[in-house]
Amino acid sequence: MQFFIVQALVARRFLSGYSLANNAISDLGNTSCGPWNGEYVCSPAHVWMNLSFAVLGLTMMLGSALTYPAFNASRGTALGFGLFGVGGLGTLVVGAFPEDVLAWLHGLGAALPFLVGNVGLVLLGCSLHVPAKLRLYTMVSGGLALIALVLYLSNTTLGLGDGGMERVVAYPQTVWQIVLGTYLLRRPARRPMT
Repeated sequence: MQFFIVQALVARRFLSGYSLANNAISDLGNTSCGPWNGEYVCSPAHVWMNLSFAVLGLTMMLGSALTYPAFNASRGTALGFGLFGVGGLGTLVVGAFPEDVLAWLHGLGAALPFLVGNVGLVLLGCSLHVPAKLRLYTMVSGGLALIALVLYLSNTTLGLGDGGMERVVAYPQTVWQIVLGTYLLRRPARRPMT
């Protein structure tokens, strides 16, 4: 949840007026002031946003590794959590290398959660041993984000703007983490088999 809270707080300090429709999420982590991708970008609180990206990436990686054993082992869940963890590595790279510092590495980092992490969600939706509604939600989250990625890459924003469409690609993973975490906290503890 920190990812959404930090975005809102950092956006409030954005000097040129932050737009969910026109600005990329990464604009909040941009370390300098000036034109960037057709928008004037100036984020005085960029350090907090980049730390937030790093924390999100770490939770995706560690969460995948620590959550996987809670489910019946299968190739699908192993691959799904593995791909989601790789998406977390990309998110960590996004925070470590802001868009105006090393753009190509930042872009590569962003591609990992956008593509690999969302494919992981689809696989988890097919393989997790959870209630059917949660499996469907997981699959739809990844599938919707992948469709949005294709639209985003083809400059089709459906009236949401570049920033809005990017959020349709990125946010489902973070929301899914919150939903799965809530499910795991509410799930009754399993008794060890003797």
